[in-house]
Amino acid sequence: MVIIRPIERHDTEQFVDLVSKADFGMTSLTKDPDYLAKRVEDSIRGFERIDYKPTPGEAFMFVMEDLETSNIVGTSGIVPKVGGFEPFYAFRTKTGVQRSDFIGVQKEIRTLHPYAEHNGPCEICSLFLDESYRSSGNGRLLSLSRFLFMSEHPTHFDPEIIAALRGVIDPNGRSPFYDALSQHFFDIDFLEASRQSVFDKSFVGDLMPKHPIYVATLPKAAQEVIGEVHRNTVPARRLLEQEGFIFSGLIDIFEAGPIYTCQRNKIRTLRESSTVIVDKIAPTQNTTTDYIIASNTPSFRSGKAYVDFSADEHITLDPQIADALRLSVGDNVRVAPIRPAFTQKTP
Repeated sequence: MVIIRPIERHDTEQFVDLVSKADFGMTSLTKDPDYLAKRVEDSIRGFERIDYKPTPGEAFMFVMEDLETSNIVGTSGIVPKVGGFEPFYAFRTKTGVQRSDFIGVQKEIRTLHPYAEHNGPCEICSLFLDESYRSSGNGRLLSLSRFLFMSEHPTHFDPEIIAALRGVIDPNGRSPFYDALSQHFFDIDFLEASRQSVFDKSFVGDLMPKHPIYVATLPKAAQEVIGEVHRNTVPARRLLEQEGFIFSGLIDIFEAGPIYTCQRNKIRTLRESSTVIVDKIAPTQNTTTDYIIASNTPSFRSGKAYVDFSADEHITLDPQIADALRLSVGDNVRVAPIRPAFTQKTP
C-alpha cells in the first residue's frame, strides 16, 4: 500500500535519488543534492507554521511512500502564493484581428506578451512518480491529495490555483520554442536556463523580452508547440481538466507549456469531498468506487481505498487503510471520490 505524507528529514537521500530519475522538463526541482536538501528543510518549516500567514517563497513537499518497502516513490508540491520575493514569469497569449477594408484583407494576429506576477495565485508543482508505480490510480492520489490538504488549511493558500504543465521538449532536452525565441535573450541553452531559474529567477526579469512578440515571426516548429504539452504530460492535463482546470492564456517563459487555472472552490475533488467520522474499522462491502481518505491529525496522511457510508455521515474503513493512515474509531477524515463519476475506471 502507498500513502501520501509530508516530506521528512530522513527522506532526503531517497528524495534526491527519486528526482535523479526525472528526465528533462521538471524545472521546479533541479537534481542538485544541496538544493533538494534545502527544499526538504524549507518544507518542514512550512508544515510547522501552517497555522500562520504564509511567507514569501514558502513551499510544501509531499512524498508517496510504499509502506511495504519504506521506499519513497513519488513527490508533489504546493506553493501557497507565487511571486513575493521574486516574480512569477510567463508569456500571455493574445489573438487580435487586423483588417483593411480597402484591399479586403482580414488577419488574425497572435502575440506573446511578457507577464510578471508579484502577488500571484497558489501553484501545484513538482509532481513526479517513479515509472514502476504509474498505475492503479497512484498518480491521481499523488496529485489530488494536495487539494484535500488545502481544504484543511484554506486561509493559507491563495483561492486561485495554477499548474504549469510541461511543454514540448525533445529527447535531447531541446525546446523548439526556446531555440527560436528565448535563446536570443538569455544566451544560454535551455537546460541551463531551466536549472538557473530554480535557484534565482532574477536573470529572467533582467533579460526577458520587454515588448510583445508576433507569433508569425517565429519558425513553424516553435509556433506549433505554443501552449502544447509533452506527450508524457497528456494524462496530467486530462486529470486537471476533469478537476475543472482550464487554460489560463499563460505559457511558460522557456518552453511554452500551458499554465492551467481553477478557483479552489470549483475543483472537483474539493466540491465532492466531505468530512466524516470513522464509525467502524472492518472489511468493507463497497468494491466499485475508490476514495481518497485524508487525515490531518496529528499530521497529514492520505491514501485510497473503498469505504462504506452510513446515512449519518459515518464511514466504515478497512483495517489496512485505517492502519496505514493511523486512524481509530471516532476520528474525523475527509474523503472524496478519486475519479469523477462520469469517467470509466482505468488502470
